Amino acid sequence: MRVALGVSYDGHSYEGWQSQPSGRTVQDQLEKALGQFADQRISTLCAGRTDAGVHGLMQVVHFDTTAERTPYAWVRGSNSFLPRDIAVQWAQIVPQEFHCRASATSRRYAYLLLESPVRPSIDAHRVGWVFQPLDLNRRQHAAGQLLGEHDFTSFRASACQALTPVKNMLRIEIRRRGAYWRFEFEASAFLHHMIRNLMGCLIVIGQGKQPPGWMAEVLAARSRDAAAPTFAPDGLYFLGPRYEARWGLPEHTPAYDWLP
Repeated sequence: MRVALGVSYDGHSYEGWQSQPSGRTVQDQLEKALGQFADQRISTLCAGRTDAGVHGLMQVVHFDTTAERTPYAWVRGSNSFLPRDIAVQWAQIVPQEFHCRASATSRRYAYLLLESPVRPSIDAHRVGWVFQPLDLNRRQHAAGQLLGEHDFTSFRASACQALTPVKNMLRIEIRRRGAYWRFEFEASAFLHHMIRNLMGCLIVIGQGKQPPGWMAEVLAARSRDAAAPTFAPDGLYFLGPRYEARWGLPEHTPAYDWLP
């Protein structure tokens, strides 16, 4: 039996998604809880690995098991063994041909940014922070140059294991609520550190330190040295993948409504 789960987590206390010898990753905690509940070893695959400090609102995983449980039981039972900052949001029995990564048509991220003269406090580790004013029009102009299929080598970490740097950027939206900016990105897939490197460039442009057209120059350079420094992971949220309607999987969890 193949089971798909939607998982949310606060990434601040973890060394990213992918399993590590330390055991301090989201995958390690999830597999431990699933194993305790199912009374057998469970190995998961995820739709998109997140780095240390990055949060997930709807990470999608799948696993194969001989344990017979209802979807409701997978949610309630697994959560009883998980730490408070990780929770299974939904579970669904899926066909064997479903693959959480290969079946995804796109992936979505959001970045929350606080623009304030004072650093974050109650929202520490949950938002990025700038103290200089940001211009919306400049950033929207720059973001528009990223849409479509491009070689995103300039925004790729040196440790990136992706087979190709060519990705299709489907959507970038920027909006503001009070002191908080919300950036949403949707693409066919993302490279390691790609969003954080894009954010570094968008902030530099928004602060007037570079013109909007600089984004196209960075993109064309195909060199990480051409771009701004990698921005903080704190405000980055994996919103989850999208799938074809035939799989019948949710595209939304309650945590979406919490974001500014």
